[in-house]
Amino acid sequence: MTEPLLSVRNLSVDFTQGGETTHAVRDISFDIGERETVALVGESGSGKSVSALSVLKLLQYPPASHPSGEIIFGGKDLLAARETDLRRVRGNQIAMIFQEPMTSLNPLHPIEKQIGEVLRLHQGMGESAQRARTLELLDQVGIQDAEKRLGAYPHQLSGGQRQRVMIAMSLANKPKLLIADEPTTALDVTVQAQILELLDELKRARSMSMLFITHDLGIVRRIADRVCVMTKGEIVEAGPTEAIFSDPQHAYTRHLLAAEPKGQPPAANDDAPVVMEGEGVKVWFPIRKGFMRRTVDHVKAVDGIDIWVRAGQTVGVVGESGSGKTTLGLALSRLISSDGHIRFGGDAIDTRSFREMRPLRKDLQIVFQDPYGSLSPRMSVAEIIAEGLAIHEPDLSPDERDERVVGALEEVGLDSSTRFRYPHEFSGGQRQRIAIARAMVLKPKFIMLDEPTSALDMSVQAQVVDLLRDLQKRHDLAYLFISHDLRVVRALANHVIVMRDGRIVEQGSAQAIFEAPETDYTKALMAAAFDIKTSKPGAVSQ
Repeated sequence: MTEPLLSVRNLSVDFTQGGETTHAVRDISFDIGERETVALVGESGSGKSVSALSVLKLLQYPPASHPSGEIIFGGKDLLAARETDLRRVRGNQIAMIFQEPMTSLNPLHPIEKQIGEVLRLHQGMGESAQRARTLELLDQVGIQDAEKRLGAYPHQLSGGQRQRVMIAMSLANKPKLLIADEPTTALDVTVQAQILELLDELKRARSMSMLFITHDLGIVRRIADRVCVMTKGEIVEAGPTEAIFSDPQHAYTRHLLAAEPKGQPPAANDDAPVVMEGEGVKVWFPIRKGFMRRTVDHVKAVDGIDIWVRAGQTVGVVGESGSGKTTLGLALSRLISSDGHIRFGGDAIDTRSFREMRPLRKDLQIVFQDPYGSLSPRMSVAEIIAEGLAIHEPDLSPDERDERVVGALEEVGLDSSTRFRYPHEFSGGQRQRIAIARAMVLKPKFIMLDEPTSALDMSVQAQVVDLLRDLQKRHDLAYLFISHDLRVVRALANHVIVMRDGRIVEQGSAQAIFEAPETDYTKALMAAAFDIKTSKPGAVSQ
């Protein structure tokens, strides 16, 4: 047998702060062979990313420490290596792709400078050589019109384009091992399929190995040769991918495999009253050029949409990033200006000012995608949930307000005794429940749910979907559910709108859209969302 490219032996990771020690990773071992992809799978907090970061010693030391373990690469123990030796390995022989490219790329520099910096530092290339190599890399990772993109800043690229730039930077020095830490979590299903296919093609073309970190077993089945399942800092099951899927031995592995949003949305009811209605809704952003900043064109983010949402019903709005989903929701909620007619509860609201909309805000609530970003870190959970009550129901006494907060937390399945804690003390799923409680405490009639499950583990997604369905049934809520995850939409929505470039390309009952899509674009979305669980590398086209 040949020696593995990377060998992790009895690795442990502790974090010590304030005299308390957390055992994040406990005595794990795994190997990665030449040209092999090994996946570390588990939910948030299982120790996946900590293990991956330990390979290149990218944790903060202290508070991190390694009470035991070896990480053998090229015959040397990286845990015992000097910083100067590690610098020769980082980027050159082992490269890493991080989960969120927007926070990994420098917002102040164009992509040419960022990729060029890698080539200058590691290979000593001059400017002309850097530019030629940068163009070559961008072309390899599928950036169209690469030369025109050299001067682009990260915020001017889509999520998929930013991730491709990150991949180009990682591959600039032709590493032997690529560590990909949740590289597709925040991407649309079609872009996700393209990135996975790209990684697989690059791995084969460069005879490269890969350590793939994810919580999505559907991705694992498509890309990995072997799987290590982690929970609570331990590897509880490991083996060939097909064996893990066909005959899982550990209860936690079976739990992950079963963790997908299930159940049926409430039955369609065309007699239910229309809560929110939009007719010919348009949101156009002007493009200004020249010294006088004249408007030369418009970005038609939303271009003439008709929509209605009934009480007790859910309209799912799906499409890729940039299709106009969120802009439509913000326009209906009157949080951005728009043209067209918008009615809430039968009353026209499209001509109301921000001040005139204030009395209606308690009935029009929003749950955002990232609960950690939408919850104030300086306020306790009780203060966050009670804030809306203080504005919309100022006559409540402190005791009455606290009673409402307790009721809202219990309704979303959280212990009310935790209401004096702060958001950072909760898991991602718990924070999203807090965001839902903040909306529910005002007893709204309409809730816009903007990608509320995209940042959550699969099992937590399923729990949040069950919670939303239960709250809808109990309170006859109207939902506008915006998502690129069609599996979640299928479990919640009665009616589905498919958007692309600001327009509706297809709409109808959820059953019709999922079982018999008519347009090529909708069919492509369905293939990327559902075939990904069973297809082999290369099966999903770009």
